[in-house]
Amino acid sequence: MSRLQVVSGKGGTGKTTVAAALALALAREGRRTLLVEVEGRQGLAQLFGAEALPYEERKIAVAPGGSGEVFALAIDAERALLDYLQMFYKLGSAGRALKKLGAIDFATTIAPGLRDVLLTGKACEAVRRKDKAGRYVYDHVIMDAPPTGRITRFLNVNDEVAGLARFGPIHNQAQAVMKVLKSPETAVHLVTLLEEMPVQETADGIAELREAGLPVGRVVVNMVRPHHLDEDTLRTAAEDHRAGVAKALSRAGLGGARRGGLAERLVDPLLRQAAEHAGRVELERAQRTVLAGLDVPTYELPLLGAGMDLGGLYRLAKELRKQSVAE
Repeated sequence: MSRLQVVSGKGGTGKTTVAAALALALAREGRRTLLVEVEGRQGLAQLFGAEALPYEERKIAVAPGGSGEVFALAIDAERALLDYLQMFYKLGSAGRALKKLGAIDFATTIAPGLRDVLLTGKACEAVRRKDKAGRYVYDHVIMDAPPTGRITRFLNVNDEVAGLARFGPIHNQAQAVMKVLKSPETAVHLVTLLEEMPVQETADGIAELREAGLPVGRVVVNMVRPHHLDEDTLRTAAEDHRAGVAKALSRAGLGGARRGGLAERLVDPLLRQAAEHAGRVELERAQRTVLAGLDVPTYELPLLGAGMDLGGLYRLAKELRKQSVAE
């Protein structure tokens, strides 16, 4: 199992939720995982019902049974640049003075490639970090990454930095980051829904990642709704069975089946819902066919209803383990 798990997906697919559930799923049997946020949205803190994450690693949850731990970190590009300046140039208080003058924000704004190097570099440093006994501090690092449309450019920091520096510390840092990102230590997972636009963006994202030489992991189909009708009912859902449906409703005690009766008035809404359900199932089957042609392992997570709480995250983590996604 790759030690750096990058989770991306089209907006609205629930990539942050999947990243959090994956961190919980991996933090079992004494393992430690680090969940990293790079977009500054504080989405992880909201999911776990915690205060806003600072620029430091903080324990945010424990795995089921309490045998593993999940830590979280919100990476801030300005703070990461200060760390970088201190590491390579020993600026100390001078670096803090640059921040007060607005130079740090100016640098990361005019050079977005530098921002990406700093964000990915911090995550890669956590992947490589070891304790005094020579053991990895974290068994897995999970990054809640930018959306699919930007993920390849975000991760391909070597190309981003080419216009900034062809040698020196920045160049060397980018090379070290790319060594991790393009290694077997890393896997980039894409989250999608069974809808045409997210599936197409997933297919495009996989093609771009492969072209850039970045390791594609899995496709996670999120918020999958259950099918309430069997195959025979789906095939006939759009047909006119008014009389039979009305009689069935009447036998169930929902009023008379004759014209104007309660059971008869319920027929049209029920048939419309059945036809809509059948149409949705057909569309989902078409999207599953597209996903099957991508030659990437695909897993599904159920729709848990409106909103997401910590209990829901644990349920999704359990489902990921059941499907062997987190082994």
